Amino acid sequence: MKVLIVGANGQIGKEVVKLLHESSEYSVRAFVRSEDQLKAYENQGVEAILGNLEGTVEQIAEAVKGCDAVVFTAGSGGHTGYDKTLLIDLDGAVKVMEAAEKVGANRFIMVSALQAHNRENWNQKIIPYYVAKHYADRMLVQSNLNYTIIRPGGLLNEPGTGKVQIAENLERSTVPREDVAKTIVEVIKAENTFRKSFDLVSGDTVIEKAVKNI
Repeated sequence: MKVLIVGANGQIGKEVVKLLHESSEYSVRAFVRSEDQLKAYENQGVEAILGNLEGTVEQIAEAVKGCDAVVFTAGSGGHTGYDKTLLIDLDGAVKVMEAAEKVGANRFIMVSALQAHNRENWNQKIIPYYVAKHYADRMLVQSNLNYTIIRPGGLLNEPGTGKVQIAENLERSTVPREDVAKTIVEVIKAENTFRKSFDLVSGDTVIEKAVKNI
């Protein structure tokens, strides 16, 4: 199975690319924004392709072509204005969905945000970010794609524990990016996660078992 990672230069994206590249089950293609990022991946022996989430669906579809699955872990980041949140986290995500449908890449894993589905529990300091995630997720649910939506808690840069908690609704908590990446890889082929959404935080259950119990 060939997997396109959109947001491959982000912290979660880099970890997912690494895990897939090391796996015997998958081949991976990294969707990146710059020539420097492209060359960095190619120097590691990873296939990479230049793309722009503010481009057209047709342009994005060229990057998706030949892949069986897409992982969307792109984000505008905390240092840009809310205009970029709208253009990347919402419209960019929807364009990737449309591109995936267009070329038949039916499996789609979305990295969202904890409780993005529940307006009452949004972090009031970053409401526009939650709005973007909420409606991108809604569009994915309404698509024909075989989706899984992962809504991680506050992201940590510390080493992963390999253990998580997965549920439809979880209290605000944290999770290492490394464990988010491992969960993404675990769900790609897990049929019990198809067309499902869940919150993800650190917990006491080994990731493989937690995914099987969804």
